[in-house]
Amino acid sequence: MADQFRSTEALTDALADASFDRPPALVSNAHVTGLGVARALDAHGVPVIALDRAGDGVGEAVGADDGSGSVRHDGLAPPSDAVDFAGAVTYPLDDLDGFREDVEAVVDAAGTEAVAFGCMDEWALAYAEADPDGVRLPFSGSDTLDDVLNKSELYATCEALGVPYPETYRLTETAAAATREPDATVDEAADALGFPLVVKPELKRDFEEAFGTNVIEVADRGEFEDVAAAASDEGIAVMAQKRVDIATGRDHSLASYVPPSGTGDALAVVGNAAVRYPRQFGTSCLVETADEPAIEERALAVLDDAGYHGISESEFVYDADREEFLLLDVNTRPWKWISMPVAAGANLPMAAYAAVTDADYESEGVEPTRWVYLRDYLSLLAGDDAFWDRLSAADWRRLVSGAFEREGDLTTGAYRPTDPGPAAKLFETEFVDREYYCSC
Repeated sequence: MADQFRSTEALTDALADASFDRPPALVSNAHVTGLGVARALDAHGVPVIALDRAGDGVGEAVGADDGSGSVRHDGLAPPSDAVDFAGAVTYPLDDLDGFREDVEAVVDAAGTEAVAFGCMDEWALAYAEADPDGVRLPFSGSDTLDDVLNKSELYATCEALGVPYPETYRLTETAAAATREPDATVDEAADALGFPLVVKPELKRDFEEAFGTNVIEVADRGEFEDVAAAASDEGIAVMAQKRVDIATGRDHSLASYVPPSGTGDALAVVGNAAVRYPRQFGTSCLVETADEPAIEERALAVLDDAGYHGISESEFVYDADREEFLLLDVNTRPWKWISMPVAAGANLPMAAYAAVTDADYESEGVEPTRWVYLRDYLSLLAGDDAFWDRLSAADWRRLVSGAFEREGDLTTGAYRPTDPGPAAKLFETEFVDREYYCSC
């Protein structure tokens, strides 16, 4: 495992003394999603270098080097036995050129080309846009990524393909940053959609940096006007969307890897986010494989139309009023429960790695599997709201004993007795006086 999270200089010094028999994977960021990717690759002997920004992840851009070469980082991936080296690089949203220079220095020190895995939008887009020398990308270029991630483009594709999506209006007030002609003013959108409604950006990354979230629910016209005005001031194009009467527990996503040869050769698993924390609009904490052919068909049709290849998650919610699944979003990268399809038999990171290296990978088939993120799931059980435990007594015995790693159909997001570092790090950040890092 990586014995410390190093500064860029200390990381390149350490890599200069290492040798690799195959291209290492550069995994960014270095948290729960990065941990899942690292474990998936390590299972096939792929060396992993975890790269992230220094600091505690909740606002600090730079960690302090104490003279040992270590900098502060609260992410869960570096303590994992699946991570060989871990260190800081310039955060791409702060300085894309600096990010490129740091990554190229890492690759040069390693003495071999590397394969990039961006585990949040800004990292995936940064690898594509910066295009560092010596880095192989197992996913489409930045133009294709932008087309998929831009919700105006995405929903236009849905309209053309007959894929249901929520009723949505682009706003005139933020037209300066829009890629298409806007649909409505704030007043027109409010009259058409009613309240409450949700405001979303066409592209998430700048909106998240400005507002700390990728969706804002507004209860009345005044709140709506304030959010639209703030987005306009930031130069961010946003849209108003009807608040969907979501059937709790029926969210589904297609987890897939599409190779350059196209969707006909896709490796895919449908997952049902059976439990979220918080319940209605939180992140997934219990996900199960599901048999929903329509989800797979619609998601692959959208990816095929965009010409996208790489790992992705296509998110659908079930609209109780319309009685159908609606496509909300496509994440062109790994995501929080990436280890579920891996455990099910579809190792998406390894398939992506093999496509750009000499490695071989072929899935032997997909089996029913469940994934749980215990930190959030236990918080839900301990909360004031009534919640019926979805895990059995046998599940809990396997979890406590560690037998779940050898038998049964359950896997986890961080806790694994054979790789205890990440869970120990989570306890460390949970019970000290520091804000908990995002679980993505």
